[in-house]
Formats: sequence, C-alpha cells, structure tokens
Amino acid sequence: MVGGNKSSITDFILVGLFPEFQHSIVLNFMIIFVYILAFLGNILLIVLIWGDSRLHTPMYILLSQLSLIDLTLTSTIVPKMASNYFTGKRTISWIGCGTQSFFFLMLGMSECLILTLMAYDRYVAVCNPLRYPIIMSPRFCMHMVLGCWIGGSISSFIHTVYPMHFPICGSREIHHFFCEVPVLIKLSCEDTSVYQLVVVVTSIVLLVVPFSLITVSYTLIFLTVFRMNSVKGRKKTLATCSSHLTVVSLFFGPNIFIYMTFTSSHSAEQDQALSVFSNILTPMLNPLIYSLRNKEVVAALRKFMGKCVTF
Repeated sequence: MVGGNKSSITDFILVGLFPEFQHSIVLNFMIIFVYILAFLGNILLIVLIWGDSRLHTPMYILLSQLSLIDLTLTSTIVPKMASNYFTGKRTISWIGCGTQSFFFLMLGMSECLILTLMAYDRYVAVCNPLRYPIIMSPRFCMHMVLGCWIGGSISSFIHTVYPMHFPICGSREIHHFFCEVPVLIKLSCEDTSVYQLVVVVTSIVLLVVPFSLITVSYTLIFLTVFRMNSVKGRKKTLATCSSHLTVVSLFFGPNIFIYMTFTSSHSAEQDQALSVFSNILTPMLNPLIYSLRNKEVVAALRKFMGKCVTF
C-alpha cells in the first residue's frame, strides 16, 4: 500500500526521482518545465521540416525522425513520473512497467540507428557530393528510417519480455523514476549475470558499433573539409557536423556507461542522474543545437513566424 492506495501484489513501486532530495517539489517542477520545452521544441522542428519544401531532403527527414523520437521518449517517462509524484500513488502495474520499458528501449535503440544514418548522410554529402542524390534517394532514406524503427522494435521486444519474467522474491521497489531494464534486473532473486552479459553484447552492437561508424564517418568528413578551398563551404559543413557531433556525444556518453557496465557497478543515484541528462535534458537541447547554427532551419522559422503574424 502506497500513499493510501491499494496495489496489486504484481505491481511495482516507483520510488521516484531522488526521493531523499529535500526540495523534491522544485526538482519535479523543473523536470516538467524542461519536458514542456522539449515537447514544444521538437514539435516545432517537425512542423518546420514538413511544412517547408526546402527542407524535404534526407538530412532534414532524418532530423524530423530524431525529433519525433525525442518528444515520444520524454512523453513515455515524464507524465507518469509527474503523476506519481503529485498524486502520491507511486505504483505501476506489471503491464504498465513492461509497456513503458518497451517504448523506452525501442525509442532509444531507434535513436542510435537514426544518429548513425545522419552521420552516413553527412559523409556521402561531403565526401561523395556528385553521387549524393543517387545514394541518398528519398526511397532509400525512407527504407532506412523504417528499418531503424523495425530494428529498434524487435530488439526492444526481446529485451522487455525476457527480464520481465525474472522471479522477484523480495521488495518490488524500483529505485528509479521509470521502468528500465538495468533497474528491473536488480530486483530479481535469480542469478542474472548471463543476461547482463547479453545486455552488454547487445550494447556493443547497438551503441559501440554505431558510435564507431559515426566516428569513422566524421574523421573522413573532417579530412575532406580541411582540403576544401572554399572557406564559406568549410564553415557551413563544420557548423552542420559540429551540431550532430554534440548530439551524438550527449546521447552515447551516458548510455554507454549505463548499459555497458554491470548494474552492480553504479548506484541508483548515478542511473537517475544520467537518465535525466540523456532522456530529458538532451531532447530539450537537440532542437536548439540543430536550429541555432542552421541557416535553413532559421529561415524556415522566420517564414513560419511571418505566416503566423499575417494570419
């Protein structure tokens, strides 16, 4: 029984975000404020991209998918966290926990693949500009995007169903503010070392390999950029690539630490801090990172605001 509400014996109890923090109400209001900014920022970026024909290119189509992932990811986590905190009912059903875990993993895995595709897009645009329209055709781009979503969904389904069936003998308290595989594993009274090894191997495939491909892509891009004669072209390319590299660093850094180390090697507070940074703050920053240094997006925003004023 939590907060005076009855709960099923199969329900989990979400302890919440930094439960020992004295000013938790301020922290929760800040998280909600960041969530609103992230939601509105990503919605605006999607509207700008799909509403301006000049942005109907592979790079911006991929960017719109990244924004869609970010706003859905934050919406999977924050509303439930806020609801639990302000109602005092901190339980989540077994099905609800599995559903939240599935969508969180699916979106995270899809984002890994989308960021890798974005790096490949920039590599082709800079290193093979004459072949770019052929290689990155709209048909190929849409197939690759669909592949990212399907690949993320299949992998997420496997890594949601399997750990949800681990026996839990003791407390059903989840020391986190949402259901996540590493935290669920800690509740099991069964030896999960083999499965944790599987998680590390999966992380190598979905985190280290994409990150390595991105690193190679940008190494080749920078080598090509430094050989450019046009200073203007060099600055434009570096501005676009630096934005993407910033987003890549913000996403891959925390997730590699969380998923590529055994759960016993880091505390609940570390997991929560990294999750807030990676899954709430970063989605808010992404629209700013991509728009402030991108003339095409800024031009589309001005055009959109002009239409709004005229209307």
